Amino acid sequence: MLFDASELAYRLAREAEAVCRHYLSNGRRVGRYWLVGDVRNTPGRSMFVRLQKSPKGPAGKWTDAATGEHGDLLDIIRETCGFIEFRDVVDEATRFLKLPRPHPDLPTKPVRATVKAGSPEAARRLFAISRPIEGTLVEAYLRGRAIFELHYGASLRFHPRCYYRPDEDARTEIWPAMIARVTDLDGRITGAHRTWLNPEGFDPIRLGKAPIDTPRRAMGDLLGNAVRFGTAYDVLVAGEGIETILSLRCALPNLPMAAALSANHLAAMLLPPTLRRLYIVRDADAAGDAATAALRQRSEAAGIVAIALSPRLGDFNEDLRTFGIHELRAAMRIQLAPQDFTRFLVMAEEG
Repeated sequence: MLFDASELAYRLAREAEAVCRHYLSNGRRVGRYWLVGDVRNTPGRSMFVRLQKSPKGPAGKWTDAATGEHGDLLDIIRETCGFIEFRDVVDEATRFLKLPRPHPDLPTKPVRATVKAGSPEAARRLFAISRPIEGTLVEAYLRGRAIFELHYGASLRFHPRCYYRPDEDARTEIWPAMIARVTDLDGRITGAHRTWLNPEGFDPIRLGKAPIDTPRRAMGDLLGNAVRFGTAYDVLVAGEGIETILSLRCALPNLPMAAALSANHLAAMLLPPTLRRLYIVRDADAAGDAATAALRQRSEAAGIVAIALSPRLGDFNEDLRTFGIHELRAAMRIQLAPQDFTRFLVMAEEG
């Protein structure tokens, strides 16, 4: 049976939510609307599709608040499928209307959570069910950040379907993620850090992170603890971001390092009692300056020599991507104590 455009639009509007779930699968239902990034099914929340008729208008009408675009469900089918000819849109809409509809999920008895969300135990479970990063999207992401030919140790893992919820009222989304374990000075896992990744690969704008509002989040007991690479005894490099620390570790892969995950946590990071020299990686912003000053003061009060490491650009990963590994290593030669640079460079060459 063939339908004209108005009849097709009417029939599609009666099943507006089914249309959205099929063609705008990266969105989610919020109340009487379907939210998604745009008419091409980009993840996000700037476009909304009316799912039910209301005083504001008929079902199936949509508006993109970011661009001002608007239309009906036939436009959604055209854009998501990449059609040019309207005949193709009609054929696809007709095909969709003939598809069987899945039965709604039957209500199930709520199951009481045995582990509190965001707790250290939840973090340990997340890390345990994740897998090594070799050959995964995490390894590709790090290579896109110019971090490669590096032994990552056991601190990083990959989860292909890690939950992400924009806020408490939003529907849970699923994205691949880099999972980093947060540990205390005794090596016990106290938390986890998630970096959600774009499954389509690296891009120069978002640097491989997922197109969501907050692609980085931490969980568990973070205060005083860190993501650690190597075991520190007398010398340690400490900074905020994982990618920043790994960039420096590309230059000196045997030098113990730790990522505290934020400026506030860097300022409060607990230090090994055997530590004699601490290199504080300073991010080029006000928060980074304040964290460096606070940690330096605590370190010197404990008899630890504190030395700030400063990037040429915004951070050391930007330096690595812009200038390359050899210039980054040359910058470290100038800023590190000569005995430390020689010691850890020799270890790297012997390794």
